[in-house]
Amino acid sequence: MGLSRVRAVFFDLDNTLIDTAGASRKGMLEVIKLLQSKYHYKEEAEIICNKVQVKLSKECFHPSKSCITDLRTSHWEEAIQETKGGAANRKLAEECYFLWKSTRLQHMTLAEDVKAMLTELRKEVRLLLLTNGEQQTQREKIKACACQSYFDAIVVGGEQKEEKPAPSIFYYSCDLLGVQPGDCVMVGDTLETDIQGGLNAGLKATVWINKNGMVPLKSSPRPHYIVSSVLELPALLQSIDCKVSVSA
Repeated sequence: MGLSRVRAVFFDLDNTLIDTAGASRKGMLEVIKLLQSKYHYKEEAEIICNKVQVKLSKECFHPSKSCITDLRTSHWEEAIQETKGGAANRKLAEECYFLWKSTRLQHMTLAEDVKAMLTELRKEVRLLLLTNGEQQTQREKIKACACQSYFDAIVVGGEQKEEKPAPSIFYYSCDLLGVQPGDCVMVGDTLETDIQGGLNAGLKATVWINKNGMVPLKSSPRPHYIVSSVLELPALLQSIDCKVSVSA
């Protein structure tokens, strides 16, 4: 890991700094209410939303073939047709998609304690937001949670040749901040992208946010550190720097 102190921290966005999963659930609840009250779908409303959730989890987006709005509207259109039968209803699908999306974005906020933590950390180290995902979707989230001012740089995977866990996006991030991989810590909630990517790129340390006490598979990437909340990070960084001082 080298003997240099931590000079930069890379943060994942979704479910690390903002509760994307919770915001998405709130969006789905609004769609269920709409379908039940306006269209008199009873149990079908929940089935449709569950189907969309599955489609989102398996989503493969190719910017050259479609736009994200069309793709995600199609998820709703297919889910409605699969559940209700009959002809495709693009208009209803659009209504559901835009309600889900707007509600979701409203609930994507940086908590006050997270803002305070980022503000304090930035006095000591450089901060970079490193998020995978389609360009428009991720930029909308970044705007919605108004997090730009807390970071020295923002890197969106969908705007790069490769996303996490490819080393190239980590090296690009290092270049933006003028630091070496061995100076940096990656913080995120996903073992396969955030942690594996940090390991692939040879970062000083990887920190896995494990909010629910999940037990990873034996084959999963092994983070250097595990915390249950991103708010534990400042104390952890101090201990990493203390280890460096002792080693030195």
